[in-house]
Amino acid sequence: MKSGLSFLVAARQCEIAELEQLALSCELVGVIGRLVHALQKERGISNIFLGSQGTRFGDQRLRQVAECGQVEQHVREHFNALDTQPGHVRNGTRLFSRIAFVLHALDGLPGLRQRVDGQALSPGEATGAFTRLISGLLVVVFEAADSATDPEISRALVAMFNFMQGKEFTGQERAFGATAFASGHANAGHQQQWQHLIESQERCLQVFSEFADPGVLGEWNANQPGDDLAELERLRRIGCTPHTGGALDANLSQIWFDCCTHRIDGMKTVEDLLAANLRLLCERKIAQAHTELRDQQATLDHLSRQEGSAASPDAPTHYGPQLERSILGMVQEQAHRLQVMSDELETVRTALNERKVIERAKGLLMATRKLSEDDAYKMLRQTAMSQNRRLLDVAESVLAMAAYL
Repeated sequence: MKSGLSFLVAARQCEIAELEQLALSCELVGVIGRLVHALQKERGISNIFLGSQGTRFGDQRLRQVAECGQVEQHVREHFNALDTQPGHVRNGTRLFSRIAFVLHALDGLPGLRQRVDGQALSPGEATGAFTRLISGLLVVVFEAADSATDPEISRALVAMFNFMQGKEFTGQERAFGATAFASGHANAGHQQQWQHLIESQERCLQVFSEFADPGVLGEWNANQPGDDLAELERLRRIGCTPHTGGALDANLSQIWFDCCTHRIDGMKTVEDLLAANLRLLCERKIAQAHTELRDQQATLDHLSRQEGSAASPDAPTHYGPQLERSILGMVQEQAHRLQVMSDELETVRTALNERKVIERAKGLLMATRKLSEDDAYKMLRQTAMSQNRRLLDVAESVLAMAAYL
């Protein structure tokens, strides 16, 4: 019969295995961040290439496609390194289904690029195709964050996911604003969509600020010079403020694109820091768990030798009083530590659970009202604004009415 000691040691070994699997997921998050950034850049370049009928950014686009290909290969290698055995990953069903979608979308990239090269797509269609792929990659990051069982790592993942999502909304705003300025026109619908992208960024960056390490927050603040923010806000006011006939100065398109690109490049620096800190955090946690396991085993071995007990954890449990007290202390200490971790993890998961509720409400509206994802989100947001309620509360109300819908 296995003793209580053998299960105590097994619990620590399981914790180490979970941390090592989580470290692989965190490495994946880092390389996905690099691919997302490369695809965001390709999306912007392709947008200008198509908008100029192929007269601008042709060479830059080819170089960016090659860079994306290299990073994509790294992402595929990290996908291959994941343990896909049933039950080995906490939320494997959702995570692996998301990865399957992403791989399918990556397989379609060459065809998308051929259509861009042949100018067989509008800038909006190309932007939409790249945005769907990037959205799929970010959902993989979200699932990785949701699988974290260590609260400190979970906080870091939540901060990184929301920062990456905010950066993606920044990229979408860059593409949207560049197209609006280049067209020389923006109607009320365009201005509303522009405002929606701004609000989405602010919401993600607020969650990031709540969960990020103070050092990362300092770097983020340092990467937002006052002059750059002032110029960004000036251009936003021009684009989002109603004008006579909706006219915009087409000459501002390049200025807008350069301003947003500078901001996104600064965000990439912060994103790299988040990824590096996440990797170091995982390494520290794994090393700490190994050290605690060795100390635990050494203590118990020493006490069992002193009291004449068997050295093997699987031996009959004829322990002396000192060893029994030591084992009981370790069990109580581990139980307390796990309870504290569980409480902290529940707090961190609140941000993830809110997103899940909103995503489920969007999906329900898409299915029942035949809406696009953007239109479903706009319906939720507009209802929240008109009723002066939180977006989460509106989403919960929609789900509560699922049977009627």
